[in-house]
Amino acid sequence: MKSNFSQVALFGKYQALASGASSASSRDALLDIAQFLHTLGCEVVFETETAGNMSITGYPVLGIPAIGKNCDLGLVVGGDGTMLGIGRQLAPYNVPLIGINQGRLGFITDIRFNSFAAALAPMLRGEYDEDHRSLMQAKVMRDGRCVFDAVAMNDVVVNRGATSGMVELRVEVDGHFVSNQRADGLIIATPTGSSAYALSAGGPLLHPSIPGWVLVPIAPHTLSNRPIVLSNASEIAIEVVAGRDASASFDMQSLASLLHGDRIVVTRSRHQVRFLHPKGWTYFDTLRQKLHWNQGVA
Repeated sequence: MKSNFSQVALFGKYQALASGASSASSRDALLDIAQFLHTLGCEVVFETETAGNMSITGYPVLGIPAIGKNCDLGLVVGGDGTMLGIGRQLAPYNVPLIGINQGRLGFITDIRFNSFAAALAPMLRGEYDEDHRSLMQAKVMRDGRCVFDAVAMNDVVVNRGATSGMVELRVEVDGHFVSNQRADGLIIATPTGSSAYALSAGGPLLHPSIPGWVLVPIAPHTLSNRPIVLSNASEIAIEVVAGRDASASFDMQSLASLLHGDRIVVTRSRHQVRFLHPKGWTYFDTLRQKLHWNQGVA
């Protein structure tokens, strides 16, 4: 049956995969998916970096802005890191994304490659569930001016230096002083990012429908400093009070070096990422599968 989506963009992870698969196997996977889309009547385009780095020819090639303006669906083949990068770039264009997992975890790339045809066919006919994921807009302010800004889908993390001791961080929410925290660092995570670094640091899981963020200290000096869930309508400011070589990372994909007195200001982005999932998908299915819940339970 003919697809409801007329022009579909393909994105791939063209570096060697963490699972050990080569970029050549990723290229073959993308070409298999492109051929499948073609049989359903879709016009297939490849994102510029994907096509160039994987030597893909014979298909139209577009950059992110042109994909955002012309395509009505994006297929991301890779892992969660690949999806994070593409999701942030395409969010302003409101293009929905489907993730096909060739990575390890796959919290947001939830279709297995070895069953992509069976999963995609009904979705392309319009049989899918949709969920929206919030983004964070983060700025590093120094002496009253912005020296770095970035968007994050997972988390904003302030970390101590690699060889130094703890950092001391002053935390404010909506201009109100919360606490000074001495720790290895501090994580501000969205519901999407609550299953990533924040979870490893002892934070709670947040359902994607919750309009909130979680603030999680990393190895705090005072054990009563615990994770706290905040409204994502709040403005969170973290000021570096003490500690050497501190840095801020945004989805672990961009990095800013910090000085004493720098303020990392985090607000909710006006953009969201649109994910499409197979019909009947729930967040709890993902948690059971990825976190191995119920294993060994009769």
